[in-house]
Amino acid sequence: MPRTVSIASPDDPRLADYTRLTDVGLRTSLEAEHGLFIAEGTKVIGRAAAAGYPVRSVLLGRGRLADLPALRDALVRGRAGDAPVYVVPDEVAERLTGYRVHRGALAALCRTELPPVAALLKASSRIVVLEDLVDHANVGAIFRCAAALGVDAVLLSPRCADPLYRRSVKVSMGAVFAIPYARMTQWFDGLAELRGSGFLVLALTPDEQAAPITQATLGDKAALLLGTEGDGLSARWLHEADQAVRIPMHPAARAKGVDSLNVVAAAAIACHLLAQRGP
Repeated sequence: MPRTVSIASPDDPRLADYTRLTDVGLRTSLEAEHGLFIAEGTKVIGRAAAAGYPVRSVLLGRGRLADLPALRDALVRGRAGDAPVYVVPDEVAERLTGYRVHRGALAALCRTELPPVAALLKASSRIVVLEDLVDHANVGAIFRCAAALGVDAVLLSPRCADPLYRRSVKVSMGAVFAIPYARMTQWFDGLAELRGSGFLVLALTPDEQAAPITQATLGDKAALLLGTEGDGLSARWLHEADQAVRIPMHPAARAKGVDSLNVVAAAAIACHLLAQRGP
């Protein structure tokens, strides 16, 4: 069973994994250096442990001690029953992390090695490829869409935001643990490997000259490219794709000042349409 350890000081070195969670720059370097990430909430922590991510420790505010039985059950089910649960005063948790922890528990978990891109492509028929999305919430939401709508895997460009950053994990509700993903080592010719693996590469764009996605000719394997917030896909990836596709807008949309969807909404619709036309 998980053992509980009471700690009163935010300076205790055992709590170092939870330092200043709202400081993106610090967390990015710290988590990369120590090979860890943070999950928030009992349900998400349980899903991470069950997916095979080793639990380093758990942080729980005293005001949420009623969550302890469910948290222990989640850790035991995830085979992380020996992880220490550090119980601290609520004000210490807030001072340590930089915000009020609304979801009760936090857990620090070890990262695992990502699969090579080639292995992911070999095992998949429908994938989403994210080019340089920098908003962690959007990345998490797209993972949730992909997991819910039948996408086999997600591929990330080298500069895409980290799916295991706390905000991504939280927004995805643990879907980042449910769908395999890999990160490209190169951006410039990254699409060549997809095409070499037999994927039809579709670039999603709001351009009215693009074909409606409902009319795209799909084969056994299809990859959907999604671009960064605001600017969309780079000119190179648009050019390198086999086909540019769009989500048809209602005829009255432009008169209402709407000519496109945000990347998460577009991803959800496009993933649904791809799943409906699966191999």
